[in-house]
Amino acid sequence: MNGIALTLDALRDGERRLALDLASAADRHRAEHEVHHVATVLAQWSEEHCRRLAEAARAHGTPPAEGPVTGSVPTGPPPTPLQRTAGAAGDPPDPGLLLLADLRALHLGAAGNSLHWEMLTQAAHATRDRPLLELTSFCHPRTLRQMRWTESMVENLSAQLLTSV
Repeated sequence: MNGIALTLDALRDGERRLALDLASAADRHRAEHEVHHVATVLAQWSEEHCRRLAEAARAHGTPPAEGPVTGSVPTGPPPTPLQRTAGAAGDPPDPGLLLLADLRALHLGAAGNSLHWEMLTQAAHATRDRPLLELTSFCHPRTLRQMRWTESMVENLSAQLLTSV
């Protein structure tokens, strides 16, 4: 398997993981209407990216792995100190702090995907692979939008949520 095929596969796993994490965050934070609705739409974007990446993998002679995301990387953010402390004390963690933890994890997932998109863009330029360049030109800006949304939400919510605890 060549480097482009490996990167397509890694990116597809990252997009699937991000889609699952966005959908989970949307479900966990239903009371936050903007979070629920935007995260749902962004999850659909990542699902579409997965479909397009699967087509690109086939075009590069490597059928993508089928099935759910597997491996040692857990889906969702790792437990925060707040979650560990609340779990030990029997108190539920503060929903605002959980929202910030989810947004942070979503941002990091999108940032990892963005780097893979950039790598594929450079490979598409180097190999003059027009279909791959069209794929990256469509999907990478959406990934950057996912990152901007999470960063904006963290900027807007942090002061209030971190000082009210």
